[in-house]
Amino acid sequence: MDDPLASFDFAEAQKSRLYNQDLAPVPMSRRTWRVGSFAALWISMSACIPTYMLASSLIGGGMNWRQAILTIFLGNLILLVPMILNAHAGTRYGIPFPVYCRAAFGTSGANLPALLRALVACGWFGIQTWIGGDAICKILGVFFPSLAPHAGAATALGITLPQFLCFLFFWGINMAVVYKGIDSIRVLLNIKAPLLVALGLLLLWWAWRHAGGFGPILSQPSAFDPGQPKAGQFAGFFFPALTGIIGFWATLSLNIPDFSRYAHSQRDQVMGQALGLPLTMALYSFIGVAVTSATAIIYGTTIWNPVDVLTRFTNPAVLIVAMVALCIATLATNIAANVVSPGNDFAHLAPKHISFRTGGLITGFVGIAMMPWKLLADPSGYIFTWLVGYSALLGPIGGILIADYFIYRRCRLNLRALYDPEGEYRFTGGVSIVALIAFAAGALPNLPGFLAQVNLVPAAKVPVFFLNLYSNAWFAGFGIAFVLYLILRKLAPKW
Repeated sequence: MDDPLASFDFAEAQKSRLYNQDLAPVPMSRRTWRVGSFAALWISMSACIPTYMLASSLIGGGMNWRQAILTIFLGNLILLVPMILNAHAGTRYGIPFPVYCRAAFGTSGANLPALLRALVACGWFGIQTWIGGDAICKILGVFFPSLAPHAGAATALGITLPQFLCFLFFWGINMAVVYKGIDSIRVLLNIKAPLLVALGLLLLWWAWRHAGGFGPILSQPSAFDPGQPKAGQFAGFFFPALTGIIGFWATLSLNIPDFSRYAHSQRDQVMGQALGLPLTMALYSFIGVAVTSATAIIYGTTIWNPVDVLTRFTNPAVLIVAMVALCIATLATNIAANVVSPGNDFAHLAPKHISFRTGGLITGFVGIAMMPWKLLADPSGYIFTWLVGYSALLGPIGGILIADYFIYRRCRLNLRALYDPEGEYRFTGGVSIVALIAFAAGALPNLPGFLAQVNLVPAAKVPVFFLNLYSNAWFAGFGIAFVLYLILRKLAPKW
């Protein structure tokens, strides 16, 4: 393919305050990712404990296992479209997500989508770190029962002291990797995908063997079927659930240029992502459902967390191997999915003063402050507050970026101007008024429903229209911002 960087003057760009080595375009000589690289990336990131547990919220809400897995597959299939579209600019121009945002939001206005994306990543970083620390605590509790959480244990902020110390220990490992540099995670990423997939398949085999099948959850009818408690209410649960599933990777659908900038060709990023994302999410969610179903027969209670399942094993070697495998897998997912982007996003605030490493360290400290154990405390809140809530912010950003790049600019960007504070993407003082209006128009209609969801406003006082709109927050925000941006950009191209 042609090389838009052929005429790009790197020496001149280095003089700009908008430039540093982490935000610079990747030259063609360094674009070595092929189909297998992207497929492995998505398999590696998708095969994680939150994916294993994802279907639990859907089944807990009334779906049967088939409806839950199909909802997960459909949500990721839909998300694949903006994922591939936003990846196009990264592959063509070699630019990361914050620089890509400058064309639509302005050279300074790009900080808005970058910071929103970074804050969501901080929350996810905290969640993954909490999961890794909790795994260490629970497995250590098998060897040292006094460390295991139990009824009556002293807590602060909702967790025990051993839980918090294990959380900080695993957090420290993450920070050490960030400080050493992103290259240190490559080996972990290469072994992580087959490691966790193998662990999941072993759990699946164990469950099938010891339960004589996969148990009651796989034969459980949907609560929405005729004659069941929620008969006729399927649509009311399905659409917000679908929005929540899309929200699971809505962050990566924006910052995918951070990875696709290393793609050898557009075909590589398209085929790799199509092969790696939807099927892996559906498969690993099914493993979670099947194993959980079998635990109801084996232990007499349903256990959704794979760490809790593993702690039932008594073989010390199995426990140690499982703990190491889970920690490596969670660490690799965390760095790839939740540090690469915010590292670049925070660096974008002041490219000459904040490096990728510094941005990663900021991510770690904000992740602690967000108290991730509270985000995971309630499965319903996890989907309908956390996932749907932030999708209401990210949907409009996705709509604006795709409308600008594909419709308005027809995939043509002025690469030099992206690093020029006085160039064509300066708009009004570095900020695009058009993009800000379109973003506000896409996000604000979802605010009443969000306030009702977090009980800041009684749901009875919020019109049903806004409650329903919030259930489809990503779709509504994306569509409104997409259309309005194109209209306003045509009317006011300089704004």
